[in-house]
Amino acid sequence: MIPIRITIAKTAGSVPREAGTQMLVWPDRATGTIGGGALEWDAMTEARRMLAYGRSQHRAVIPLGPALGQCCGGSVTLVWEQAEALDEPARRPLWIYGAGHVGRAIVHVMQPLPDFAITWVDVAADRFPQTDVTTLVAVDPAQAVRHAPDDAAHLILTYSHAVDLALCHAILQRRFDSVGLIGSATKWARFRGRLAALGHTPAQIARIACPIGDPRLGKHPAALALGVATAMIRSQTDQCKESRA
Repeated sequence: MIPIRITIAKTAGSVPREAGTQMLVWPDRATGTIGGGALEWDAMTEARRMLAYGRSQHRAVIPLGPALGQCCGGSVTLVWEQAEALDEPARRPLWIYGAGHVGRAIVHVMQPLPDFAITWVDVAADRFPQTDVTTLVAVDPAQAVRHAPDDAAHLILTYSHAVDLALCHAILQRRFDSVGLIGSATKWARFRGRLAALGHTPAQIARIACPIGDPRLGKHPAALALGVATAMIRSQTDQCKESRA
């Protein structure tokens, strides 16, 4: 049986999820979420009525306050239609170098987010845990940089300062969206000098963010991952707003 895909086509005012959010509904299960509690429950009920009666399309504007008694107060336009899968969102390429404690924590937080396509690089296959993200084994991780797309964000988190420096050098020689480097202020001061000696200008070097994360959250890998993920989500949101402006 072909499931029903529910899409938030349009929003107005305060709403639980943004336009473009989708879910799939079968008679006995669902995947994805459009959020909103009662909104989602009623939308799923309608989808299952469509499946039961053989209807393939429906569209409705739902005011969340008057119709559902929700405090959001906005409204959403929902579209129900038969579809085999959710639409594949445009995802920002994110290249992560290093599968140690911090790398694993960041992938654990970032992997479920639909806005990022992760490529995870390390020197040996046995350094990766079981994961759904794309992994890339590279004896010399800096050589893997040339395979990254020009709009990739890079996070450098390896076990070696020498590898970290080589990655910074390789990334600065090509186009990229952003670079984050794990380390202290002392490490970054040394790296700035070494990158300058390698021929990079102050403006180029300044594009590398180091330290990464939010120091208010602490240095535990999970806390560092939360800070990094928050910064990347904010950056992604800002880019989307700029593209719509």
